[in-house]
Amino acid sequence: MGHDPMRTRAWVLHPDIYGVGDRRAPELALEEAVSLAHALPGLEPCGAQIVRLQRAHPGMLFGKGKIAELKTVFEEAEVELVLIDGPVTPVQQRNLEKEWGVKLLDRTGLILEIFSDRAATREGVLQVEMAALSYQRTRLVRAWTHLERQRGGLGFVGGPGETQIEADRRAIDLQLVRLRRQLEKVVKTRTLHRAARAKVPFPIVALVGYTNAGKSTLFNHLTGAEVMAKDMLFATLDPTMRRIALPGGGPEVILSDTVGFISDLPTELVAAFRATLEEVLSADLICHVRDIAHPETEAQKRDVEAILEGLNVAEDTPRIEIWNKIDLLSDDDRAAAIARAERMDDVQALSSVTGEGMQAFVERIAEALATEMRNETVELAFAAGRQRAWLFERGLVEHETQTETGFTLEVRWSLRQASEFAALG
Repeated sequence: MGHDPMRTRAWVLHPDIYGVGDRRAPELALEEAVSLAHALPGLEPCGAQIVRLQRAHPGMLFGKGKIAELKTVFEEAEVELVLIDGPVTPVQQRNLEKEWGVKLLDRTGLILEIFSDRAATREGVLQVEMAALSYQRTRLVRAWTHLERQRGGLGFVGGPGETQIEADRRAIDLQLVRLRRQLEKVVKTRTLHRAARAKVPFPIVALVGYTNAGKSTLFNHLTGAEVMAKDMLFATLDPTMRRIALPGGGPEVILSDTVGFISDLPTELVAAFRATLEEVLSADLICHVRDIAHPETEAQKRDVEAILEGLNVAEDTPRIEIWNKIDLLSDDDRAAAIARAERMDDVQALSSVTGEGMQAFVERIAEALATEMRNETVELAFAAGRQRAWLFERGLVEHETQTETGFTLEVRWSLRQASEFAALG
C-alpha cells in the first residue's frame, strides 16, 4: 500500500450512535482516532468531529441533512480522505464516497494501513497482507465499474461465464492460500530461532501495554536502543528483542518490546497480530506499562488484561505494573500516585522520560526474577532420554547422579520451565 509523498488532507469522524454500548467517552474516542490518523505517514488530519446519531442508516450511515452539511465542510477544507472511527459497511462506503467525492476509510481500513506501513519482519508483512486480503474479500461490492460485467464464456461451456466479483474473490482466495503457506514456513523457522533462544538461560522480560503508553521509550531507556519511539500509536509492530545486563550486577535478561494494544481491535486484525504478541507467551516476567496520566488509564488497563487473557498467558507468570508518565501529572497527583504505588507489591511508578523511579524498577525486575528461579530435584528413568536432553539443552542441570533405575538431577529453573517440562509427559 504505497503512500503519496504529498500529504493527504484527512477529516476524522467519530459516529456516536445512541444506545450502542460503549463505555468510552466519545471525546476521548475521537482523540484516539485522530492519534491513529497521525500515525499514518502522509496524512494531514485537518479536522475532526463527533457525529451524534439516533441510529445508523443502513445505506448511508448518516442522515441526508448531515451528509449534505458534511459535504460543504469537506469541500471548503479541501478534504481528500474521510476517516470514520467505527465499522462502515461496503454499501455505506460506496454511497458516501460517491456523495462526498472523497476516499473513505473505516477504523479497520485505517489500522490495516498503519500495520502495513509499520510491519518490519517477514512474518509481520505476511500477517498484514493476509488481514488486508480478508478485509478486501468482504468488500467486493465496491463501486468498481467492472463488477457487474459478465466475463464472456467461450459459448460452448453454457451460461454467461462467471461474474467479475466471483473471479476477484477466487483470486483473493488463491492469494490467501499462497500467503498461508509462506507464513507456515516463516513461523517454522521462527520456532527454530525461539528454540535456539530457549537454550540461552536468560529470562525473558516482555513489555506490554496500551498503545502510546510509553513502552518503546522505556525500552530505549533500558537498552539504549534506538527503537522508533514517537508519540504515535502503533509505533512498534514487530517484537523487538534486546539482551541487556541489568545495572548493579543484576542478571542478564532478554527484553522484548511488543505491539501496543488498542480497544475494539477488529477480530481479523487480532488474529494477524498474535505473531507480534507471541513473545509474551514465553516471557518469565510481564511488565504492563500504563500511561497513568491518561484520563482512561483504568479502561486501558482492562483492555490490556482482556487481550492477555485471550492470548492464554499463564496466570502464574509474574507481572509488574508500571505507572509511566508520572512527569505529566500535577505535583499533588504525582506524589499521590508514587505513595499509592509504594504501598502495592507489584506496582512501580516512574517516568521513562525523566528517569524518575527507573532504578527502583530495575531492582524490581531483578527481585521478581530471582524469587522466581528455584532449585528442585528431578528423578528420571533411563528411558526418559528426551526429557533429560531437554533439561541439558537449556542448561538447567546443576548436578546429576546415576542411580540403579535412572538419573537424579538437581535443576534450577523457573515456574514456566517447570510447567513446560511437565508438559513433555
